[in-house]
Amino acid sequence: MTSPQLKQNNPKEKEWKESIFLRLSYSFLKATLGTLIRLIWVKKVEGLENIPKKGSVIIAFNHQSIFDFLCFIPILPRHIHYLSAEKFFSHPVWTPLVKMTGQIKVDRVSRDKSISHQTLYKYLANNKVIGIYPEGTRSPFEKEMLYAFTGVAKYAINAQVPVIPVGIKGTYEIMSRHDKKPKFKKLATFHIGKPIDFTKYQSANLNKKAYRVLTDRIMMEISKLSGKTYPYYGKFKTKKPKKTTVETKW
Repeated sequence: MTSPQLKQNNPKEKEWKESIFLRLSYSFLKATLGTLIRLIWVKKVEGLENIPKKGSVIIAFNHQSIFDFLCFIPILPRHIHYLSAEKFFSHPVWTPLVKMTGQIKVDRVSRDKSISHQTLYKYLANNKVIGIYPEGTRSPFEKEMLYAFTGVAKYAINAQVPVIPVGIKGTYEIMSRHDKKPKFKKLATFHIGKPIDFTKYQSANLNKKAYRVLTDRIMMEISKLSGKTYPYYGKFKTKKPKKTTVETKW
């Protein structure tokens, strides 16, 4: 599903196509490294039928580990483009991987996110799958999610695409943000929910509180699927919690 309005506002994006190199490199990494990761760490996947075989869609997850995306890429039949932190684009190991697979760079320090937004909407205008962690970073807590940013709801409404909530379990035990190396245990489970339709909403009619309500709706679905609590439901003026741990290299 792609917004006609989004296409009209960006006529050049109709002509945009993934390069052959991007398609081949993604397929190669998924077939090799991805298969190995799935065999070692992925225990169970439920609800894969809820992800459409074609059309643009946003997938929103809870986030506790780098294995959240490492394990999900191999199980998804389609090419997914994650919003990825800037640090992955300046790391000797991650940089070639995120560039070869077409991930979207997000500078979490800068207030100017225009380039990231343009790329995201370009992908959605061309029937791609976008992966988002509304919490913005990995939660340091085993059973609790962080305060979510409202961008996920804004993107869905502006592009007029559905959001699919996904609850992840087990990746915290494999490798949390406190760990330096992973445990080789088959623990990761993915519970994929039904699409949440946002087509009845128009951005011109919504304020900050409305976006918070819609984001809370997404987070509560993720909470049900993941078994993690979301203590910020309905708390419109709650500030983001302070970091409780030092950011790791990963």
